[in-house]
Amino acid sequence: MIERKKEVRRLLTLTPEEVIKKAGEHLVVCEDLEDLHRIFANDIFNEIKSNNHEGLRTRLILPVGPTGQYPILVNLIEKEGMSLNNCWFLFMDDYCDDDGFVVPMTHPLSLKKIAKMLFLIPLKDNYGINDSQIYFPDENNISKLQDVIEEIGGIDTCYGGIGIHGHLAFNEPAPRVSLTNPRKVKLNSYTITMNAIRAEIGGNLENFPHNAYTIGMRQILNARRIRLYCRNGSSYDWANTVLRIALFGEPGDDYPVTYIRNHPNYIITTDRNTLETPKNLI
Repeated sequence: MIERKKEVRRLLTLTPEEVIKKAGEHLVVCEDLEDLHRIFANDIFNEIKSNNHEGLRTRLILPVGPTGQYPILVNLIEKEGMSLNNCWFLFMDDYCDDDGFVVPMTHPLSLKKIAKMLFLIPLKDNYGINDSQIYFPDENNISKLQDVIEEIGGIDTCYGGIGIHGHLAFNEPAPRVSLTNPRKVKLNSYTITMNAIRAEIGGNLENFPHNAYTIGMRQILNARRIRLYCRNGSSYDWANTVLRIALFGEPGDDYPVTYIRNHPNYIITTDRNTLETPKNLI
């Protein structure tokens, strides 16, 4: 049985230098949030460029959070004149209502709208984007996404962020979470509260979506590479602990991100702020 409280107390005593040494090749540290977004954009750009050069498909799972990388990525693609014709983009998740209908693009929290506005629409006309190769989980395709991924030959890289309790996409802590497939999930109170704080909705927890569609942990863990970007992104030091759990915590259903440590090819990128030891250790 995992003694997570003791483990976390021990991990939080590590200095940033000790974390870097212990993590080795699995950790990239940049100076600040702007640098993290730049690295994120370059990681995606270079993967597509390399595959295009080799005449290969690019099959990616992408997040809508972080999002600061997308304007930079658009800029890189435009400057390169890069073709996206051979790319498959599967976005991680989106909110839905209690009846299972994904929130419309008119909704301020629509993740599909954010991805389209920041990434897809600016590149729509000149870069070969194929709408049939872009997927946002919803009530119409959620049961098909597993087959879609298998049909295109699997995922090359899963890119994403990390939630405060280690969720990847909207894979909340749950029994046997590492074996889950695309599905509708009920969001827990941690996710709702954290996301509501950042959504500029005035603390409206009552009307914040309590359900979502998500890609499964099985699809994330079966990707050939996993690249995660862990950052506070605000004055709150909410991600410092989960960064250390992701890097060193014993794998368990209570923090789904810990299962990446059974993966042969994963890297977490963070910034100096998120790497810091918390001011108050409890």
